[in-house]
Amino acid sequence: MNGLAKFKAFDVFNALLMAVLMVLTLYPFLYVLFASFSDPAELMKHRGLLAGPAGFSLESYRLVLTNPAIMSGYANTLLYVIAGTGLNLTMTSLAAYALSRRGVRLVGPIMFAIIFTMFFSGGLIPTYLNIRNLHLFDSPLVMIIPSAISTWNLLIMRTSFQQIPAALEESARIDGANDFTILFRVFIPVSLPMMAVMTLFYGVAHWNSYLDAMIYLRDRSLYPLQLILQEILITTSTETMTSSFSDYDKGLIQETIKYATIIVATLPILLLYPFLQRYFVKGVMLGSIKE
Repeated sequence: MNGLAKFKAFDVFNALLMAVLMVLTLYPFLYVLFASFSDPAELMKHRGLLAGPAGFSLESYRLVLTNPAIMSGYANTLLYVIAGTGLNLTMTSLAAYALSRRGVRLVGPIMFAIIFTMFFSGGLIPTYLNIRNLHLFDSPLVMIIPSAISTWNLLIMRTSFQQIPAALEESARIDGANDFTILFRVFIPVSLPMMAVMTLFYGVAHWNSYLDAMIYLRDRSLYPLQLILQEILITTSTETMTSSFSDYDKGLIQETIKYATIIVATLPILLLYPFLQRYFVKGVMLGSIKE
């Protein structure tokens, strides 16, 4: 077998392997999607793989979308994502800019203290006591303020800022720009791919966050969507949605409600990914390779 044939054989094998991996990765989501649109009675009778909805019914989506707890969780999660991500990007940008400037004193010790937190932390009990003493317990701010800066994201953004040519900063200072002007009108505009990645990282983290809500929130009106989803999937808390059904029908439709809830909870992030995906690799590489 000559060299060209070997390359072609490798390409064919690689394509087949990627196709198999794609199917294995995609099918669980497709199963949940098909099951959410299935008729509950037909789904319970079905065995094996799902190549499409078993019957067709939108009753589960109607019950999910008219559930006040889910709608309240959606509103809370959107608030936490928007406010939290905005605070994350602002605070991380300010810290990364300050730590990336040449001539700033004590950068070494400060970076050591920051990186130290990646390996060692106070633990849950000191954090809980700190949250309580700051009067953030049972407040929406507890979902936003304590996670204002991610150490890993700070390191990526700092490295990205360090790669911006010094001539841009020097020319801006000649024109009379101060540090805030340089950051928000020079550094951030030329770092949009990296900022898009930071938005994705922080946004997904806020969207998926449920542990902090489980520990620090007692008011159900402040629960994020993921905590409502956890109750439905683990504790099968669907009584409010199925109160008008008979006991037999409740057992049937509870399964499709779970699948519909998963789709409703993951759809916004799935819709967001295609718009940010083109920046993903470029942004991570900009922030992870230092010349």
